[in-house]
Amino acid sequence: MEKFVQIENVGQTFDTKKGKFVALRDIDLTLKQGEFVALIGHSGCGKSTLLNLIAGLTKPTTGVLLCDGREIAGPGPERAVVFQNHSLLPWLTCFENIYLAVERVFSQKEGKAKLKARTQAAIELVGLAHAAHKYPHEISGGMKQRVGIARALSMEPKVLLMDEPFGALDALTRAKLQDELMKICEKTQATVVMVTHDVDEAVLLSDRIVMMTNGPAATIGEILEVNLPRPRARLELAHDPAYIDCRAAVLEFLYEKQAHVEKQAA
Repeated sequence: MEKFVQIENVGQTFDTKKGKFVALRDIDLTLKQGEFVALIGHSGCGKSTLLNLIAGLTKPTTGVLLCDGREIAGPGPERAVVFQNHSLLPWLTCFENIYLAVERVFSQKEGKAKLKARTQAAIELVGLAHAAHKYPHEISGGMKQRVGIARALSMEPKVLLMDEPFGALDALTRAKLQDELMKICEKTQATVVMVTHDVDEAVLLSDRIVMMTNGPAATIGEILEVNLPRPRARLELAHDPAYIDCRAAVLEFLYEKQAHVEKQAA
């Protein structure tokens, strides 16, 4: 399907004590099924605001968002969100945290045995079967984030939305989870939208990189096609001319084109 998620003429304005604050304007973007898209830009450019709109957590002031031909009017199981904070319930085990999501989505049409099988499959997908019965305080930050990803994937979402999911992790853990995420996306064929500040992460993972202009009243500045073959291996890409060109294009946008805008606004 060419048009799976459609964002048409979307704007977002918030009421503040100082009056109206225009966060986003004139956002037009179409996502294909199975595509991985990264949203990147300086702080305050509305990346998370746009992600929340796709998730249905907020409604646009203007324009419309569609998923699989239906208007996004609120949260739904076809769209799962992974936040930077893993948001696990501390009194539940890893397995129970995932089971809670599975039960919410599938309990009306499936029995407990099937629900448990779904939960087990999700936790195995992220390589955490050995930690299924551990509590969040008993596992590392990277493992917690994997549980968060498993919980989202257990709902079999059509769209996986990720808001800087690896931002709080150390570099080695981050790299390992990026590699795992690539394998998971290849296996599930989910449509993914990820907010990131990391240029290398965006180029490594994405099919397209959506670069946002500076806020307020941010919009899409440029969209970069990342024409790198999959599966991708980070060590091989490090010296790949196409990878280097993509990385340079994003850096040029962020630190020359948008830096110039910041100077004008100062």
